[in-house]
Amino acid sequence: MSKYIFVVGGVMSGVGKGIAAASIGKILQSKGFKVTAVKIDPYLNVDAGTMNPVEHGEVFVTADGDETDQDIGNYERFLDTEILRDNYMTSGRVYQSVINRERNLEYGGKCVEAVPHIPYEVIDRIKRAEEKADAEITIIEIGGTVGEFQNALYLEAARMMNLKNPDDVIVVMVSYLPIPSKIGEMKTKPTQMAVRALNEVGVMADFLLCRSTHPIDAPRREKLALFCNVKPENVISAPDVDSVYDIPINFEKENFGDKILAELKLESRQKDLVEWRAFVDKVNSAVEPVKIGIVGKYFESGDFILPDAYISVIESLKYAAWHNGRKPTIEWINSDLYEKEPEKVAELKNYNCLVVPGGFGSRGIEGKISAIKFARENKIPYLGLCYGMQLATIEFARHVCGLNDAHTTEINPHTMNPVIHIIPEQAEKMANKQYGNTMRLGAYPCLLKEGSLVRGLYQQAEIFERHRHRYEFNLAYRNKMEEAGLVFSGMSPDGELTEIIELPQDQHPFFVGVQFHPEFLSRPLRPHPLFFGLVKASISRA
Repeated sequence: MSKYIFVVGGVMSGVGKGIAAASIGKILQSKGFKVTAVKIDPYLNVDAGTMNPVEHGEVFVTADGDETDQDIGNYERFLDTEILRDNYMTSGRVYQSVINRERNLEYGGKCVEAVPHIPYEVIDRIKRAEEKADAEITIIEIGGTVGEFQNALYLEAARMMNLKNPDDVIVVMVSYLPIPSKIGEMKTKPTQMAVRALNEVGVMADFLLCRSTHPIDAPRREKLALFCNVKPENVISAPDVDSVYDIPINFEKENFGDKILAELKLESRQKDLVEWRAFVDKVNSAVEPVKIGIVGKYFESGDFILPDAYISVIESLKYAAWHNGRKPTIEWINSDLYEKEPEKVAELKNYNCLVVPGGFGSRGIEGKISAIKFARENKIPYLGLCYGMQLATIEFARHVCGLNDAHTTEINPHTMNPVIHIIPEQAEKMANKQYGNTMRLGAYPCLLKEGSLVRGLYQQAEIFERHRHRYEFNLAYRNKMEEAGLVFSGMSPDGELTEIIELPQDQHPFFVGVQFHPEFLSRPLRPHPLFFGLVKASISRA
């Protein structure tokens, strides 16, 4: 049995297709079905790795080393399963594959055209993802909105699949219903026009997920059903919520899961969302706050704050807080501030803990180092992720070991003390301008030091964590820094890569830097040990 649910967008982007797809998957998974999810991005980039996080959001790294859209992270978190390379495609990736096949004469001399060969390639990729996940139901999210030129070929793939197996393919449109403040009425016309654009390419919506600031009322539901050719009961209300983790429960208030199964000629196999409801109760019952500062540089876009660049870090901190019985209060701190006004770093004493996440480039780097120094000296629980770990070693080298010009060769190639330097094989790739999908990517093993803080948190000797970096700690400085008190508590099995550094617990309640990205493995029902430990230490400090 193979069933497929296409999730498409109407009216505007950013209305939550990814969370809607993930929530649908969670509901169906809780009803006893094996579910996987596929993301289709219509841009020509081969992957998400070369795009600016401010423009596109976080680059989520899969266990098998793919650089993907942040919605893959939403799928992993909601479904609590690994989503791999085969579940992600872009126009660049699809076109590249078709062109390579044509060059290899795999089309047998046929005239290769956008239709049907691009949709066939898309369908093949969907089927491959389904087979590798051994999934019974595959959810396919198409990025952007209907009516956009670049989405036409993916909607054509949906049409072709539905034509061949109409009982096995359904379409869910996530559309926005505005309520203009000067009118005070929820308007359905934009969604009607979006459905019409979908119909024009031969695809009919089976469900309308109606995003808005308020729940949809009966008159608007009936109007949409009539003019969009959708059953009234399949017009699903999706109002704004305080927590995205409420969404599966809200959907189930309208029996959305059973309605989907009915359209797919399936029946529920077990009681639904039991563990998820218990988690949401924990979220909603947390009252006492824990104040967390994230010191980064990818927050601002003009006059707006866009925290999507660090979405996995933010969600990981939330899970850790909720499972510690605390309400997370997360604030974004632009590291540029501490370069322009160094004295303002003292404001960090007002936070229970600090995180410096991953990143690249020179902007804001000295501000981050100032924040790390303040956290170390004032015993504020600190977690450095990737770049945050590298900068922690630079700070320690400068202010504890006396290596005043210590730096990373990424920023200062001529430093006399290159505490952080490029991985040898990465240097050759950079020289040849091989930037796309060439970093140290994916899951790698790490051995933890007996008696260390992190060994106690993980409760195991070997871990596997996901990486995304070109630079690493220079082992030539290990002895000097160990003599000064830094603990190298996690190393690659060959001893060549420093994975984790920490300060002894008798010197600092929690000061940890990791070369990897633990945020990619944190889950709503299973917070990552490092984030859990950070928040626990911050509660003790408070």
